Amino acid sequence: MENIALIESFSDFKDNKSIDRVTLMSILEEVFRAALKRKFGSDENFDIIINPDKGDLEIWRNRVVVADGMSEDDNEEIELSEARKIEPDFEIGEDVSEEVKLVDLGRRAILALRQNLIAKIHEHDSTNIFKQFKDLEGDLYTAEVHHIRHNAVILLDDDGNEIILPKSEQIRSDFFRKGDSVRGVIKSVELRGNKPAIIMSRTSPEFLVKLFEQEIPEVFDGLITIEGVARIPGDKAKVAVDSYDDRIDPVGACVGVKGSRIHGIVRELGNENIDVINYTKNEQLYISRALSPAKVTSMEIELYEEERDGKKGRVKVLLKPEEVSKAIGRAGVNIRLASQLTGYEIDVEREGMEDEDVELTEFSDVIEDWVIEEFKKIGLDTAKSILEKDVSMLVQRTDLEEETIINVQKILREEFEN
Repeated sequence: MENIALIESFSDFKDNKSIDRVTLMSILEEVFRAALKRKFGSDENFDIIINPDKGDLEIWRNRVVVADGMSEDDNEEIELSEARKIEPDFEIGEDVSEEVKLVDLGRRAILALRQNLIAKIHEHDSTNIFKQFKDLEGDLYTAEVHHIRHNAVILLDDDGNEIILPKSEQIRSDFFRKGDSVRGVIKSVELRGNKPAIIMSRTSPEFLVKLFEQEIPEVFDGLITIEGVARIPGDKAKVAVDSYDDRIDPVGACVGVKGSRIHGIVRELGNENIDVINYTKNEQLYISRALSPAKVTSMEIELYEEERDGKKGRVKVLLKPEEVSKAIGRAGVNIRLASQLTGYEIDVEREGMEDEDVELTEFSDVIEDWVIEEFKKIGLDTAKSILEKDVSMLVQRTDLEEETIINVQKILREEFEN
């Protein structure tokens, strides 16, 4: 009955479907050899025979017979008188195999052995889960809300695997209750200690791509390709699509009649407004389409010798005054997405701007860039356009302090006076 602890351990794990027989036997041998090494100093002269189906174990220690008083290593050598207690006809120089009972390892060693076994099994499971989800990175995945923390939602899939949806990967309008089914993409899988951390995202552009693949058959079949995606999650997105079949209208196929096809995607993303545009290799036309619904009068493109912050160049876009606010969009959303989608820094200028007016960017040496950007967000990109506005109105429409606005107007006014 001394191997009862081992049998109980086998009972716990032998039916675990995630571990095949060969792997289980390898883990068991590794655990027992570690125990033997701690007990005897070496495990090299031991044979371990395991039958995991029955929970049987045999451990045999192999030693060489030496004359009494001549043993230098009790683990590898056995004196003649001791050997003959096992078998009376042993002689010096012969090999002796003696079974080691689990009780010989000691009670504490057996308990430690069982704990080590459990740890190794869990480690194996974690490794398998890590590999499984590493292969799923970038794929659409569905899991159920298990519990909600202040900085993350913890999900469980059908196999009981824990998936983390951090607050930073949630759409602003997302609201979940326990038991809700949640879709996202597997963003990353990391090993934290021995446990895999599976991170889901609903804000990444890949999530929008996967939703298009799921909801629009032509995208899934490869008849329509997605050439670019830019998102401000929960607010607005721009998707550039193309088709190698001239008979297919890629934008019409993605949107559907009266928006029927894209409606499900919009609803999944918390009513995120999605602009679908036709992709083209003609960069001027592509930039014009990206700035939709604004109509561009003309543009000048300056390519950088090397990319700067992920941008390949700068483009100066000329628009009629009534088109400027459309190009920039509410809080600068439209122009930001167009820049992300095309890979260009985009500067907007009004058509017919008076010669004596000065672009706001000309004052970047005395006005901080982030302040200039705040004015640009509401379509004010020249000195006169700001001087013509009332301070209280500018305070309401921007995130700038009154003192900052007064100071900016003072700088601009001095420029014209000079």
